[in-house]
Amino acid sequence: MVDLTGKRLGFVGTGDIVEAVITGICKTDLGNMPIVVSPRNATIAGRLAEKHGNVSIGADNQDVLDRSDIVVLAVLPQIIEEVTKALKFRPDHHVISFAAATSLENLKEWIGQPVSLSQAIPLPFVAGLNGATAVHPRDEISAAIFSRLGKAVEVDNKHEYDALAAAGAVMGTYFGMLDTLTVWLERQGLPYEKGGAYLGQLFAGLGQAAGDTGGKRFGELRDGYSTKGGLNEQVHRDFAREGGNVALEKALDAVFKRIAGG
Repeated sequence: MVDLTGKRLGFVGTGDIVEAVITGICKTDLGNMPIVVSPRNATIAGRLAEKHGNVSIGADNQDVLDRSDIVVLAVLPQIIEEVTKALKFRPDHHVISFAAATSLENLKEWIGQPVSLSQAIPLPFVAGLNGATAVHPRDEISAAIFSRLGKAVEVDNKHEYDALAAAGAVMGTYFGMLDTLTVWLERQGLPYEKGGAYLGQLFAGLGQAAGDTGGKRFGELRDGYSTKGGLNEQVHRDFAREGGNVALEKALDAVFKRIAGG
């Protein structure tokens, strides 16, 4: 693994994902790495600086770059062009972009310097050193950071990266499904809090099984958790018959098209 000793890390953008990444970093052997964050979100920036002695707040986005060796662009896709073009990068900067639906070609053009550049998709779970982060293209510095925060999944081409980004866009659907189940229980007379507590633990257990499959495909786990002729088999069969799987695939196709077109 590449040595990051002496490197300084800067974040342009200070949202929830940045807070999760920094929280995770400060739990690792990189916990003393100098980190500077942009002041745009004063609440999150202040909270990070107060909690972690190695975190400081930049005067502005350019100050973040001037005080960093590794620069993370963590702003919304809608403003990434405007923000990036306004900054003066150094050729020796190592840049990691969190912006979805934004091509490497566009980023290189907006940066205007021969920097090292990669893209990453960290998820909120990195705060607890859990989960996986897609990285493209293969990049030893990005991998060195995100492998400490769970697992770094380096992919070989943009198509694979965009596909992972699309498949990862199901967190809202996941919690929406939990909400639908809990509301259904509520209609059966069970208070939302009790139903939510039960389902939260049920899905947490399933998440652990999904994180360590023992080499099995998810279809094998589905069959293993579904007794022949039993209730789990019935729900999955009816869900598929009513178009649940097709609806999910259509949604993934649409978001993949949006990402790939970025």
